[in-house]
Amino acid sequence: MRRDALQCISTKEKIKMKKDFYEILGISKSADAAEIKKGYRKQAIAHHPDKNPGDKSAEEKFKLAAEAYEVLSDPQKKAKYDQYGHQAFDGSGGFGGGGHGGMNMDDIFSQFGDIFGGGFGGFGGGGGGGVRRAKGSNLRIKVKLTLEEIANGVEKKVKVKRKVQAPGVSYKTCSTCNGQGQVMRVTNTILGRMQSASTCPTCGGSGQILDRKPAEADSQGMILEDETVSIKIPAGVVDGMQLKVSNKGNDAPGNSIPGDLIVAIEELEHEFLKREGENLHYDLYISFAEAVLGISKDIEAINGKVRIKLEEGIQSGKILRLKGKGIPNINGYGSGDLLVHVNVWTPKTLNKEQKQFFENALTDENFIPNPEKSDKSFFEKVKDMFS
Repeated sequence: MRRDALQCISTKEKIKMKKDFYEILGISKSADAAEIKKGYRKQAIAHHPDKNPGDKSAEEKFKLAAEAYEVLSDPQKKAKYDQYGHQAFDGSGGFGGGGHGGMNMDDIFSQFGDIFGGGFGGFGGGGGGGVRRAKGSNLRIKVKLTLEEIANGVEKKVKVKRKVQAPGVSYKTCSTCNGQGQVMRVTNTILGRMQSASTCPTCGGSGQILDRKPAEADSQGMILEDETVSIKIPAGVVDGMQLKVSNKGNDAPGNSIPGDLIVAIEELEHEFLKREGENLHYDLYISFAEAVLGISKDIEAINGKVRIKLEEGIQSGKILRLKGKGIPNINGYGSGDLLVHVNVWTPKTLNKEQKQFFENALTDENFIPNPEKSDKSFFEKVKDMFS
C-alpha cells in the first residue's frame, strides 16, 4: 500500500486493524490474573530483544505484548477493554495515549521487568543480557483549565522542581550486582532449585553507586532544579484525567532514565455553561411576554455568543439542541451539542392593571392549557436529551 494511502486511514479504521489483546497474549477472555501474567511472560521472553537482536518484527511484538498486559493486568482497564475494545483507550489510554508507540523499551522494563525473572536483564541495545537502567520517580502536578481551554485545546507552561544529577557528580559500577541492578538468588525447594531476581539493595536497581559527590548534592548525587515544562493539552479532556509528559520527572543516580511528569486535569466551573460529557447545557430565562410573542436571543456558547430565534408561544421547559456547539471528542469523533433549556420567568409581584389582565385571562379559552399530542412531556424531553 502506498504511503499516502496509509495516511488516509481514519482513526476508527486503525482501531479495527489492531489485534485483540487476548489473542496477542495467547489466552482466552476468561483468563484470570495468573494466566494473563503467564501469557505475557511467555510472549515477552519469546520476543525479547536480547533473544532477537536487530529483529524489528520481534521488537514490535514485544511492545504489543507489553501493551496488552498493561491493560489486561489492570482490573479497571480490563473491564473497559472488555466492554468497548480498543476504542476505550484510543487517545486517552494505553502507553502514552495512542498505543505502544508512546512507551519505549526502557519504560517497559522499568514497569514490567520483574516479570522476566532471571532470564534477562533490561534492554541494553544488544544481546547477551543488557544492563537494567533504573528509572527516576514520577512528579505529579495539577493543572486548572477553563471550559474554553478544554474545548479548544491549550499549551500550558508550568514550572516544576526536578531532581537532576549534580554537575561534576560521577558514579561507578555497583560491586554487589556488577552493574545489573538485580541480584540473583537460588533457593532449594521441594520442587527443586528455584532462581529469582530482586532489586539490588546496594544501588537500588541503578547498577551504579556514588563515586564523587559535589558539596551541594544530596547522598545520591542529586540537586533540585527549576525547569519550565511545556504541556500540550488536547481538546476534550475531562476533570480528573491524567496526562503523561515523558522524561520530565526526577532523575535517578547513574545511567538512568528520568521519571515522568503526571499532569492531573482540574476543570474550572463556567459561569453560564454546565458540562455533561461532550454536551453543554445553558439555562435561558425569558419573560412571559417574550414566550407569547417570540423573540431572538443571544446566548452564551463556548466560543462566543450565538443568536437563536424563539417562535411565538414557546413553552417553558422546551430544549433547543444546537448541533456541534459542545465539547470536542478527545478521540476526534466530532463534538457534542449545546442544549438550551427555555425557562419562562413568572413575575412574583404584579401591579393592579397587570393583575386585572391575568384575572381576565383565567376565563379566556386561549389561556387554558391545551397541549397537543406532539408536545412532549418532561420525561420524554429528558429521554431525548440523553439519546
